[in-house]
Amino acid sequence: MNNIARDGARITMTRFDDFYRCFLDITQGAQARFEAKDWLGVQQAGRQRIRLYDHHVNEAVQAIRHNNSGGPLSQHQLKAIKQAFNDLLIDHTNPEVAESFYNSVYHRSFRHQNIRAENLYVHGFVHRLPSPDLAPHCRQYHIEAGDVTSTLRQVLQGLQLAVPFRDLEQDLQYVSCYLQEFGPTDLTLRDVSLTFINHLFFRNKGAYLIGRLECGNTCLPFILPILHHEQGGLYLDTLILSHDDASILFGFARAYFMVWCPVPALLVHFLRPLLPNKADYEIYSAIGCQKHGKTEFYRDFLQHLHSSRDKFVLAPGIKGMVMSVFTLPSYDVVFKIIKDKFTPPKEVSHDTVRAKYRLVKQHDRVGRMADTMEFTNFELPLHRISPELLAELQQVAPSLLTITGDTLLIRHLYTERRMTPLNIYLEHASDQQVIDAIDEYANAIKQLATANIFPGDMLFKNFGVTRHGRVIFYDYDEIAYMTECNFRDIPKARYPEDELSAEPWYSVAPNDIFPEEFATFLLSSPRIREAFKQQHNDLFTADYWRQLQQNIHAGIFGDVYPYRRKRRFRYLYSS
Repeated sequence: MNNIARDGARITMTRFDDFYRCFLDITQGAQARFEAKDWLGVQQAGRQRIRLYDHHVNEAVQAIRHNNSGGPLSQHQLKAIKQAFNDLLIDHTNPEVAESFYNSVYHRSFRHQNIRAENLYVHGFVHRLPSPDLAPHCRQYHIEAGDVTSTLRQVLQGLQLAVPFRDLEQDLQYVSCYLQEFGPTDLTLRDVSLTFINHLFFRNKGAYLIGRLECGNTCLPFILPILHHEQGGLYLDTLILSHDDASILFGFARAYFMVWCPVPALLVHFLRPLLPNKADYEIYSAIGCQKHGKTEFYRDFLQHLHSSRDKFVLAPGIKGMVMSVFTLPSYDVVFKIIKDKFTPPKEVSHDTVRAKYRLVKQHDRVGRMADTMEFTNFELPLHRISPELLAELQQVAPSLLTITGDTLLIRHLYTERRMTPLNIYLEHASDQQVIDAIDEYANAIKQLATANIFPGDMLFKNFGVTRHGRVIFYDYDEIAYMTECNFRDIPKARYPEDELSAEPWYSVAPNDIFPEEFATFLLSSPRIREAFKQQHNDLFTADYWRQLQQNIHAGIFGDVYPYRRKRRFRYLYSS
C-alpha cells in the first residue's frame, strides 16, 4: 500500500479524533451550564457543537489535498485510502461515527460528484456483538420488596450535582405515589431491577436521569427529569414510564441531547428497548450524532427500498409554493425539494430557503419544529417513481434532476418525518379532537415564540400532527426571529370607506405583523373558532407578542416540558 493511501487514511482519522474530542469537550460542559442556569450558554453550545463537524471535515479535505500537492486523487488512490482506513477502524473505540466522517470527507473531496459507492461506507465495516458489554457505562440496582425510593435516594445523591435538591424526600414520595398509580402491578416481585446510564442527559433547562425498569418480562423506561426550582434548589418534575412518553422525549422535533458518550453505539444499544418505535438513526441524532444518524438513515432507507415494492408519490395535502414534497407510502418519511420557481406571491430566494433550514437545524426546536436531513445527489430507482410524481418534479424542479439509465438523481433534497397535515386532520376530526389539536397548534406557536421563532406562515397546512397527537411546524421558508418582527395593532379607520377598501389605509413595513389579521385565515370554521376562544385568543393581540419580545430581550427563557403537563408531580400531588 502506497504512502499516499496511508497518509490519507491517517489524516482523516486524526481529524475525526480531533472532531470527536471537541464534541466531547463541549458536551462535558453541559452539567456546569445546567448548574449555573446558563440557558444562553446552553443554546450557544448546541450551535457550536453542530458546526464542529463541517469544520473538521473541511480541515481533513484541505490536509489531504495539501499532502497530495494540491492535485486530485484518482479513484484507485481513493480505494487504497479506504482500505488503509479499514485497518484504523478495527481497533477504534468509535468506528461507526468514524465511517460517517470518512464518507463526508470523500463526498466533499469530489464536491458530491462522480461518487463511487465502493469507495464509501454504504454499509458498516465494523460490527459489534449483538449483546455488547454495557457494564462500564451503566449501573444496575436490584430492588428489595419493591423499595424503589431507597435505591433512588442512593442514585440521586451519587450524582454529585453542585446544586442540592430542594426537598429530595418529598420528591421520592412523589415517585412512590406515581409508581403506585401508573407503574406495573408486579413491582413487589423479587426479580425487579433498575439500571441507569452513568451520565445525565442535558437539554434546554433540564437534566435527565435515564434508566430502565425491568420487572419479570417487562422492560420499561424509567426517566427522571431534574429541574431548577424557582425558589432555589433542584427537584424531580415527573417520572417517565411509558415507551410513548420516552419517544416524545427523544423526538425528532427537539434539540439534541448533551450526554457524555465516548462510544455512542453502546448508548444506542442501551436506549433501543426504551424506544422500540425509533430506528437507530433517530436515536443517534437525538444524542447529538446527527451526521452519523444521516448515514444510518440512508442504510435504513436502502434496506426498506430492497424489501418494499410501492412507488414514490406526491405527499398528500396542499401543494407548497416553495417546496415540492413526495413520499413512499410504506416509509414514514417525506422528501422535499426546492422548486426552480416559486408560486406567487412567494418572493424568497433559493439561498434564503436553505439558510432558513440551516437556522432550524442549529436552533432550539423546543419540540415544535421537525428536524431535517439534507442530501446532495440523492439517487432513486426510476421504476419506483410514479408517473404523476415524475411529471410534477420535471415541471417544478428540472434543474435538480438527472436521469441516467434506470436512476433518478436529485441534486439537492431534504428528508423529514412524515406527519398528517393539520388542515387534513381537522377536516376529519371529532369536536374533541378539534379542541385538542387547536390547543396543540396554539401551544406550538407560543412555544416557538418563547424560543425566539416566529413561524411566518401560520396556515394549518404548514403544521403536522404526529402519531402522539402533537402538532409540529414543518414549513420554514418564512420563519423569522421574534426579535426581528414589529408587532402592531391595526390603526383605527379614518373614515367608514377605509374599511371597505381593498388596500390598507395605513403604512406597512416589511417586518410589520398585525396579529389581529390571524383570525381572518384561522377562524373560518365555527368549530375552530370555538376551540380558540377557550384559551388562546391572546394570539390575536399585538400586546401578547410584544410581551414575548420583551421576555426574550430580558433573557427570560420559557419553560417547555417534553412530556404531558398533567403528568407533572406538581399537577398531580401538590396541594
